[in-house]
Amino acid sequence: MSKKNTTYLVGDIGNTSTKISFLNKNFKIINLFNIDSKKLYKSKNIKSIFSKILVKNFNNKILFSSVVPQIYKNLKYFLKRKGFKSHEIKELKINKIIKLNVKSFKQVGSDRIVNAIGSYNTYKTNCLVIDFGTATTFDVVKKPGIYDGGVIAPGVKLSIVSLNYSAALLPMLTLKSNAKSYGKNTKEALNAGFLWGYKGLINNIIKKITSTSKLKYKLILTGGYSKLFKKHINKKSIIDNNITMKGIIKVYKHLII
Repeated sequence: MSKKNTTYLVGDIGNTSTKISFLNKNFKIINLFNIDSKKLYKSKNIKSIFSKILVKNFNNKILFSSVVPQIYKNLKYFLKRKGFKSHEIKELKINKIIKLNVKSFKQVGSDRIVNAIGSYNTYKTNCLVIDFGTATTFDVVKKPGIYDGGVIAPGVKLSIVSLNYSAALLPMLTLKSNAKSYGKNTKEALNAGFLWGYKGLINNIIKKITSTSKLKYKLILTGGYSKLFKKHINKKSIIDNNITMKGIIKVYKHLII
């Protein structure tokens, strides 16, 4: 197959959503699909969705970052029948790209590994990546390309949904960034609790990491609540919602193609 006409496919399988990116010959994203991950537990949904988006000029090697083993297994089986070979981040020799200074590679989520790779490959400095996903994760990357571990905290949305589910009289909350110090009704009280509670959690973890390591970090925010919490973080930060995909593409270019 001529590289000139080839389209590459990579994917990020998360607990909430699955992102499928199409890349051109220069590995730039030319199209992106965002799929509700719940749909991908059923084979008929996979067939319906992917039969529409797969085209003849795809390179037959596909790379996924997955934190949902069953969905990756389902996709791998379907794609194999279509003539594609699927790979997952943790099946590869990632230490060729980034050194992992952790006790157990198997216990580190693929999303956190590619966030580390994407951040260091993009910014070439010490990075602290905060990912507002199903969990809120803090990942430490040090020069000259070392993933040094991190912190996992409850996700904002997951916490809101869990409280709504467990407490019959508490309504579902749409979190706003302009909360009062405390509320005059239930929704205001909930908003204050989540906003100020997570502000404290985020800033305290950042302070703990930076003071312990005594290094300066580029603070990178990604995920659904990045924009909302950016103004509440005490240190200078940037939002890069493509950091995960940047990491996946880096691995794809160097270990798959």
